[in-house]
Amino acid sequence: QVQLTESGGGLVQAGESLRLSCSASGRTLRDYAVGWFRQGPGKDREFIATIRRFSNSTDYADSVKGRFSISKDDATDTLYLQMNNLQPEDSAVYYCAVARSHLYTIHNGNNYWGQGTQVTVSS
Repeated sequence: QVQLTESGGGLVQAGESLRLSCSASGRTLRDYAVGWFRQGPGKDREFIATIRRFSNSTDYADSVKGRFSISKDDATDTLYLQMNNLQPEDSAVYYCAVARSHLYTIHNGNNYWGQGTQVTVSS
């Protein structure tokens, strides 16, 4: 059974950094689109970043571009999100996502989801 286990969330002050990890079991991350979403209080879940399945190129939401960096380690089936210069508006529950099919992007909506990890940024 596919399971995504997140870690690394916490409470930080504005300007500080966190690194989120997502460990996948049940499937390899290789050849699957992967990414991160977040959901702030009273807001819909929003796309943050992705690694495309073939090119391994990355895309980022405008709100995090230049501050966040997504990466993965296929040897350990681990997905990362390095978050620098965190701001209060980044406070949210962060979810890792892996496409259910190698044919899908994470934007398709048919993803395996992590349990979510809370990131809180104080001003």
